Amino acid sequence: MVKRKSKKVSGKSVSKGKPMGKWKPTPLKGSFMLVSMIGFFISYYMIYPMSFNFGVTFMILFALMFIASIISMTKAPVINEKL
Repeated sequence: MVKRKSKKVSGKSVSKGKPMGKWKPTPLKGSFMLVSMIGFFISYYMIYPMSFNFGVTFMILFALMFIASIISMTKAPVINEKL
C-alpha cells in the first residue's frame, strides 16, 4: 500500500495528491430514483406493518436516496452524450 505524504497547514492535515476544491455533485442514473421510490413504498406496505423499527429505518434510507437523486438532478453538471 502506498501512503501519501501529508503536511500540516494551520493544524489540519492536507494531502499532496488532489487539491481540495468545492463540492460538486455527481450525476446519478434515473434507475437510482426509481429504486428509491419503489423501495420506500415496499418498506411502507410490507416491512413497516411487520416491524416498526426496520420499516422506519428503511423508509428513512429510501427517502435519503430520493433526496440525493433530486439534488443530483438539479445541481449536477450537464453531460452531453452522443449516441
